[in-house]
Amino acid sequence: MDSVVSDSTVSDSPVAAPAVSGAAASLGVPAFAEPVEAMQPWQTDRTRAPIATKIVVAGGFGVGKTTLVTAVSEITPLQTEALMTEASAETDDLTATPGKLTTTVAMDFGRITLDDDLVLYLFGTPGQQRFWFMWDDLVRGAIGAVVMADTRRLKDCFPALDYFESCGLPYVVAVNHFDGSERFEPDDVRDALTIPPHIPVMIMDARRRISVIETLLALVAHALEETPE
Repeated sequence: MDSVVSDSTVSDSPVAAPAVSGAAASLGVPAFAEPVEAMQPWQTDRTRAPIATKIVVAGGFGVGKTTLVTAVSEITPLQTEALMTEASAETDDLTATPGKLTTTVAMDFGRITLDDDLVLYLFGTPGQQRFWFMWDDLVRGAIGAVVMADTRRLKDCFPALDYFESCGLPYVVAVNHFDGSERFEPDDVRDALTIPPHIPVMIMDARRRISVIETLLALVAHALEETPE
């Protein structure tokens, strides 16, 4: 797997060669190039059209969904972060995440190419209950979902688990360990959440690209097993 992807981020992408106009060159004015996205093989060779798949990233408030999408996306991710205000004090519990200043109010969006013929489009859902009405639209057309869990507040991921169980969408559980949180084995988390034996439970770090990719690969494999056609 490490041969396909690495912990490098989009900041490693090549930069376009600077274009200097005649006037600027004669005056000795330095030219600055805008960074450009590295082209994937399937973007330059139209005969190699990849399989595009949609993945949903869900979970409770402040569990790390935006961090996951940002860490793994090969493009600048679309984020709908808004500053938290006193108006949300009674509905958003910041006990476990006291330093959280923003929250997703619509969705996160990113893209990652896992191979020449497989591209994943990631859609992160908002975690607060008042935004759950958007889940039906975000989930439409997805092959599977990553349900993120925080061991300090496992109950927060129950709504997502119930949702994907009810709609029959394949999913995996990804335990995002925060600094200072108690470490648990996957089987312990499975028992606590009463997850069926065939559902993969991953221990991951949403800040690390390779850790996120391992979780996404597990989801793709699980989705293929559940819906091979």
